[in-house]
Amino acid sequence: MRSILKAALFAAAATAALTTASAAAGLSGNLKIFLDTSNPAPRATMEKMIADFQKLHPDLDIETTVIDREEYKTQIRNFLTANPPDVNTWYAANRMRPYVEAGLFEDVSDLWRERDIARNLVSTKGAMTIDGKQWGVPYTYYQWGVYYRKDIYEELGLDEPETFEEFKANCRAILDSGRACVTIGTKFLWTAGGWFDYLNMRTNGFDFHMDLAAGEVAWTDPRVRRTFMNWKDLIDMGAFIDNHQTYSWQEALPFMVNGDAVHYLMGNFAVAPLRDAGLTDDQLDFYQFPVINPNVELAEDAPTDTFHIPAKAANKEAAREFLRFVVSADVQTEINNGANLGQLPVNAKSSVDNDKFLNKGFRMLSSNSPGGVAQFWDRDAPAEMAKVSMEGFQEFMVKPGDLDRILRKLERARGRIYK
Repeated sequence: MRSILKAALFAAAATAALTTASAAAGLSGNLKIFLDTSNPAPRATMEKMIADFQKLHPDLDIETTVIDREEYKTQIRNFLTANPPDVNTWYAANRMRPYVEAGLFEDVSDLWRERDIARNLVSTKGAMTIDGKQWGVPYTYYQWGVYYRKDIYEELGLDEPETFEEFKANCRAILDSGRACVTIGTKFLWTAGGWFDYLNMRTNGFDFHMDLAAGEVAWTDPRVRRTFMNWKDLIDMGAFIDNHQTYSWQEALPFMVNGDAVHYLMGNFAVAPLRDAGLTDDQLDFYQFPVINPNVELAEDAPTDTFHIPAKAANKEAAREFLRFVVSADVQTEINNGANLGQLPVNAKSSVDNDKFLNKGFRMLSSNSPGGVAQFWDRDAPAEMAKVSMEGFQEFMVKPGDLDRILRKLERARGRIYK
């Protein structure tokens, strides 16, 4: 049954793509595609998708090169400069900035002005935008949010919070019951980055958050301090598990599984290990991080993988047609299903596998998050600033009274790194 369904989906994708391809009829020549999807499942998914695009354009000679993901990171600048493909994979937001600023990625804003893309990919447009222009298209992403023990909420008579004040009230009730409100493992720092992302975007908004990541805002700015004071509210009440700095994110899972903690702010990749550890979907649920400042739109963390056209590509017409194909609704449905990438389609008209959490995440990102899609702090900020600041986040969670000293330290780092 699955193989029949899969064939039908690809046939539907081909039919839909033929409509958009009518203007590009007669595509010919070579199309070189470089991929970093070297793991078996994503590699097979990408190669099948490319083969279906090839069927639509039989006069096009497509050459696909797959490079190990870690090697790709060291090779990308060289191949974009010296012998570029026509299409290549990469990542959104700040991770693409060096290649945009070096003039190595093609401006594809024209694609984003086309009706279907403009309407159906709106939630990811911000992540693809630098200096008011778009520099590629996304092909997959996944949601972050608050995963929680629904059965414990029911036991304590709690409702999903819509505001930060309601979240804190829930935390007080959970603490009174003898449990921790939040599990987290900050041993490897990035989990603290997730908390900073959400608290800052909810306090100050997506644009401010991106400006801070770009080094355009001082860490000693009162607005940044407000973010940390909201965080301090949770720390001071004892919301987080003790000794979180000694745990990895995986080592923090048992606190939730055993019912010793109730919430986990995490990406959707946490669902599988929670299920494997014995939690059922009746016990586990998910909600969008609550509102802090009602005057800012809700933005989300949703790390996004992307396709780009190198500025020196030889066949930009075919490359643009390939990007249109990749983001079309049916192709997005197929490549992101559970048998393939197992993540979320970027097209709001796509459908999602029958999974509770993928469906909730898809609805949230497609409909409820006009404020923007962030890529996570260690992708949005330059690598050195991300490292220094996430060390500061962890230190603040352990020593919240040292906030002023930590902010001054981060401001000195900003002056050095962005220079």
